[in-house]
Amino acid sequence: MLTLDLSNEPRWHDLAPGVRVQLRPLTTALMVATRSDPDVEAVPHGTSDEERALIFAKALARRAVLDWEGVGDAEGNVIDPSTAATDALLDIWPIFEAFQLVYVSKGLLLEQEKNVSAPSPTGASVGATATARPARKAAKTARRGKTSR
Repeated sequence: MLTLDLSNEPRWHDLAPGVRVQLRPLTTALMVATRSDPDVEAVPHGTSDEERALIFAKALARRAVLDWEGVGDAEGNVIDPSTAATDALLDIWPIFEAFQLVYVSKGLLLEQEKNVSAPSPTGASVGATATARPARKAAKTARRGKTSR
């Protein structure tokens, strides 16, 4: 059963020990805005899936991150979220992976479910349309007693 969370409140997510971020809910509006982000739209053809995922995650995080704890600059001073700081945070591999897991992937589960083919009623080929033409004549079988080498 699909459970709808009707509260549109931001939530805190732990991304690493001592690092957590407050994120907006992953809504349709947020996803649409991210898909039309200039950085996402400018991805050249042939870009690897991994690089596309990072570009998309950064664009999404720039829109979704409201606050964080446990993030500081090179001198150890606490910093507030900004475009550059959010991008730098996601350049850290474990943070990127956690962001994908706790935020992006959960929001995309329904998207993936609708892209799956419906199961056949009974058996793998029931209801399937044949795409190959029938063979013209029966194939010859190997003679008994002889083996090919």
